[in-house]
Amino acid sequence: MKKFIVIAVALFTAAAVYAQPRAIGGRLGWGAEVSYQHFVRGADFVELDLGLFNFNSVNVTAIYDFVFAEPQWTSKGTWQWYAGPGASLGLGWYNSTHANISAAGNVGLSYTFWFPLELSFDFRVQLGWQSVSGNPFYWGIGPAIGVRYHF
Repeated sequence: MKKFIVIAVALFTAAAVYAQPRAIGGRLGWGAEVSYQHFVRGADFVELDLGLFNFNSVNVTAIYDFVFAEPQWTSKGTWQWYAGPGASLGLGWYNSTHANISAAGNVGLSYTFWFPLELSFDFRVQLGWQSVSGNPFYWGIGPAIGVRYHF
């Protein structure tokens, strides 16, 4: 019976994850990132990004974005205002090799066409610590444009 319950929970979880919409693409701002979105509850989504930040460090960022408005500005497609908190880990090589960890926040606007393409514009803020002597704290804010394929 225990095996049946474990298998049933695993199949239900896999079906729920597979049934949720996803998107993959890229963001271009102060760096270039590969971006993956997984919609988890209604229109809210988790965004995972891997890329170059300021072209001198590699960062992995995870953000939970809450969709707080979906204005009906056009008869086709979907607009969404979103914002959310997250975290970022990275490795940099500007002047010396260093690691960083930071809190991140995102606010943006996206438009999903009636075909599976999304365009977005957002601002990401990061505030954190880096393993550099002299000034271990850093912050950054930057706009980015995203293009993603929905599937």
